[in-house]
Amino acid sequence: MPTQLTIATLAQARAAEGTPLGPTSPLIVTQRMIDQFADVTADHQWIHTDPERAAASPFGSTIAHGYLTLSLVPQFLDALIVRAPHVTSINYGLNSVRFPAPVPVNTALAMSATIQKVQPRGDDSARLEIQCTLSQPGHERPACVATIVLLYAGLH
Repeated sequence: MPTQLTIATLAQARAAEGTPLGPTSPLIVTQRMIDQFADVTADHQWIHTDPERAAASPFGSTIAHGYLTLSLVPQFLDALIVRAPHVTSINYGLNSVRFPAPVPVNTALAMSATIQKVQPRGDDSARLEIQCTLSQPGHERPACVATIVLLYAGLH
């Protein structure tokens, strides 16, 4: 388990700028996860949901949806950054998202992150830009690289 960073104050957030975090413990992306994501999003493209047909594809198996991979960011981020009980984070948006490599079924993913920028606001909040890299151990290219923007509120 990686060392966790605690953010309770603006000073702690600022001090963390540029600090590499992670990687997290790996998470296995299963066919059940892929199928459930397909059901929720109504994206039943065969490369995700038909193991027999996907076995004959260049990938050799089904692959996770890119957005499924991206949707794992909050779970991984919670393993890296602990918010004090009085602090909340709200999705503000994404500056960029790329999916350089597919995620075959039953692949382990882990995430590393870096708080790139902390922008204080006039109240008790700050906007944090965090670069997140989801990787498959042993693979050269990451599965997803995203710069997410979170609004942290309740910072003292």
